Amino acid sequence: MTVTLTDEERALLEGARRATLATIDAVGRPRLVPICFVVVDDVVWSPLDDKPKAVADPRGLARVRDIEARPDVALLVDRWSEDWSELAWLRLGGHASLVAAGDVPADVIAALRAKHPQYRDHDLEHRPALRLEIATTAGWSAKGRRAEP
Repeated sequence: MTVTLTDEERALLEGARRATLATIDAVGRPRLVPICFVVVDDVVWSPLDDKPKAVADPRGLARVRDIEARPDVALLVDRWSEDWSELAWLRLGGHASLVAAGDVPADVIAALRAKHPQYRDHDLEHRPALRLEIATTAGWSAKGRRAEP
């Protein structure tokens, strides 16, 4: 079940340029990777774009192998500032899945291109993407929000 984000959570997510995706590898260790993403209807989407990768087939990427075997993931975004009164972070827990090339909704592709101009020259229509249904949120901000389990 996808949770509905609060206005504050949505604002922090939408304002973040990148996030850190955490998956669990085959022996139980956390694996962290920075990702580009968008939020559409309280679902997080991250393309497996055509930047150079260690493997040609996106299904061979470690994060994809992890998700296919163990779909529970976490995503962390943060807002850093030298003015510590502006600090904040948000951690999402949820269920991730791989969406096949050609099945990524057009509004998601449009949102990715709007948020990340670098994607204007990427063939996102023919690339798979990761979809994260948010099940839990926890966060903190210097302005008063406290972390929840």
